[in-house]
Amino acid sequence: MRITPDSRGVRSIPFHALGAPCGVQFRCDDDKRSLQFVADALGWLGHFEAKFSRFRADSMVTRINEAAGKQWVEVDPEMEQMLDIGDAMHRLTAGLLDPAMLPLLRVWDWKKVHAALPDEETIREALDLCNWSEVERSPGKIRLPRKGMGLDFGGFGKEHAVDQIASIARQHGIEDLLVDLGRDIFAMGGNGLHPFWHVGIQDGIQTERCIGGLAVSNYAVCASGDYARRFEHKGVRYGHILDRRTGWPVCHGLRAVTVLAPTCLVAGIYSTCVFVLGRREGMQFVQNAPGVEACLQDEQGISGTEHFSKHQVKAA
Repeated sequence: MRITPDSRGVRSIPFHALGAPCGVQFRCDDDKRSLQFVADALGWLGHFEAKFSRFRADSMVTRINEAAGKQWVEVDPEMEQMLDIGDAMHRLTAGLLDPAMLPLLRVWDWKKVHAALPDEETIREALDLCNWSEVERSPGKIRLPRKGMGLDFGGFGKEHAVDQIASIARQHGIEDLLVDLGRDIFAMGGNGLHPFWHVGIQDGIQTERCIGGLAVSNYAVCASGDYARRFEHKGVRYGHILDRRTGWPVCHGLRAVTVLAPTCLVAGIYSTCVFVLGRREGMQFVQNAPGVEACLQDEQGISGTEHFSKHQVKAA
């Protein structure tokens, strides 16, 4: 296998993982080191998906969910780390983002054709089971105490994976890198023409275009909105991002949120949380976060935090 660099010295690897189109672009003048990095990165990602995807019948997450209301499940240090991340996310967002949201996600599965919307009783029953604070943990093991409970790492799993691939690149001495796992992005160094990578800001209304671009280096970019993963019922759009407070898909006017942060994990948590909170509360939340900048779009227009514009460039 040979990964041929382009005229800028950029090697590009497109692939599909974690249910999304992905890609890695990087600059490295050593063929052997390039191949080893790609092998290590994709090997790690395959292992990660096999262990933490709830869509895999033999994953550790599936074993935990199937044991809900029954026995304890032994977990390894990697799972302990993911559970710790989920716990930190839950505390940072005051429970707005909950790793135990699987029952509600199943009710609102955006991949299904919904002949009718879920009734309030079904939503309430699912919400009652979505409670991270009830999850029981002990060193090396975990238990979901009630039948029907379930974990889902969709709110932070891809973002964590992006950061880990960037870490693997650093271990191989790679300084110029763009990791894109389903539009969860981290950039290091530059693209061979500039000391940065160009990342588009997708329009949440006219989704076939961008509303601008970002010059990104040593930053992550994550976007949240209702324009990609959604279903429609009687002409109304219902997105995949759910509000833990109501049990319903977010529907308050925001169409897209784009966040810049030092890590993809932080960017992803803030983009989702801001989207759930809405323009006023979301802006207040992100303005209190050091090193985090956001751009919010609704039908009335676009607004951003104080320093977001410093990263913007004209759309190509």
